[in-house]
Amino acid sequence: MEIDKIRALSDAELDQALRDAKRDLWQARFELATRQLKDFSVVERSRREIARILTVRYERELARKSA
Repeated sequence: MEIDKIRALSDAELDQALRDAKRDLWQARFELATRQLKDFSVVERSRREIARILTVRYERELARKSA
């Protein structure tokens, strides 16, 4: 998911997206461990999506504190 789309999400949607991304990462790691994963880039993409979501959450937290 692109950063612009992530920034457009509400806080509740952001939390749900984070849960989904973490679940996807767990699933990809499980498939990697059991040698079922064909596309290894899924792990890196999931990690980057989690990082983007956490960055937006942190930006919003800082904005609330400064306001």
